[in-house]
Amino acid sequence: MEKQVPSCDILLTDTRYLAPDMTVVSGKTIAIGHGRILDIVDAGDRKYQAKTVLRGDHLLWMPGLIDGHLHTSQQLLRGRLLDEKPVIWKRVNVPFESRLTPETSRLSAQLAAMEMISCGTTGFVDAGGKYPEEFARVYESCGLRGRLSVMTNDNPNAPESLRAPSVPEAVARLRAMKGALSGRMKPIYSVTTPTAVSEALLRAVFQAAAEDGVPVETHMNEYASEVTEFIERYGSRPFIWLEEEGLLTVPLVAPHCIFLSQDEVAVLARRDVRVSHCPFSNCGKGVPPTPQLLQAGIPVGLGTDGSAHGGLDLFREMRLFRGVINVTRGVAEANSSIMPAQTLLRMATQGGAAALLEPETGTIQPGNLADLIAVDIDAPHLWPTQNLVHTLVESASGADVRHSIIDGTLVMKDRELLTLDAERIRREAELLFEKNSWLCHW
Repeated sequence: MEKQVPSCDILLTDTRYLAPDMTVVSGKTIAIGHGRILDIVDAGDRKYQAKTVLRGDHLLWMPGLIDGHLHTSQQLLRGRLLDEKPVIWKRVNVPFESRLTPETSRLSAQLAAMEMISCGTTGFVDAGGKYPEEFARVYESCGLRGRLSVMTNDNPNAPESLRAPSVPEAVARLRAMKGALSGRMKPIYSVTTPTAVSEALLRAVFQAAAEDGVPVETHMNEYASEVTEFIERYGSRPFIWLEEEGLLTVPLVAPHCIFLSQDEVAVLARRDVRVSHCPFSNCGKGVPPTPQLLQAGIPVGLGTDGSAHGGLDLFREMRLFRGVINVTRGVAEANSSIMPAQTLLRMATQGGAAALLEPETGTIQPGNLADLIAVDIDAPHLWPTQNLVHTLVESASGADVRHSIIDGTLVMKDRELLTLDAERIRREAELLFEKNSWLCHW
């Protein structure tokens, strides 16, 4: 009797992949089924069959990139912020976001989803917006994985449309959002930044997160002036105060983390804090002590800070960050490998998985969630190469991603988006700018 060959959903045959230790393994076939990586076998092993088969020794399969800090609400601000003086979020970002509607929020999410999938991003952590439920519907339908929040702010100087009427109402709004999310979209409770909200709201958000089993996200130590302002208000540095007040009992996703004292680094190492650096955005503010954080065992990922800060291509962020750390820290120590390629790739994948709080993403191995992307390594700027891992960091971009699989579903094939109508979305965006002149005059 002929032996029956097991079926799976997708087979990635005769290919190579980026292993968890950041080495390239060749001559393999990857079987995907029920949203997970079922098995990895030798290319000659015909153990599985599938209706969808993607072949190619010209491809490198790697974990999907994870954007540890994204502002969906700023997608329509692209090109506005580059030459602005700090602190832009008070003067530009927040006033802009205050004018968004459910319609413009939905379009922002559609545009962000198109960009993320096209650039190889499969998961993200959003900083919060007026209408996260609109984001959720878009992101869930197109297949992305993420964490969403409400922009939570009670500062009397904030625009009325973004300001919480009271602390209890702010917490209620967070909990309502949590109840509305499902599937690949999960909640994260957020405040804009500790210096922008009242102490009562800051405490209430952390307390609600602890009660509800939800992580917290807030911009931390992004500007030197904000650290100084926090010290003036509370008498100690931000992370020190949060620990002393007993608030760091839940996982904290902390974007930026540029200006950190030694004592604060120790707090991050003791507590369940996950850091997301945003290289391009941070260049106008400062350089974080990333080697020190990694040495202390602190999970560090990469974020784009949204398209307003230059786009959602994490390959670009890796390359930029390599240069920034080399010139600011490596040169002083005569250490040209202070930020190795393997470390950068690990930050964009495994570090992002830590920020997303999805430990079953970020690596390609049996049993993990099937969030994978394929890079065309035959592209003229990637081939030939003596070290593919180095070349990925030095030369690859989001445009080199050929296929994308999220949760075991093919969402992009041969650069064609399968879960989004790119032409329709583009037309809607063009019409939006035609009808709303304020979008172009900031």
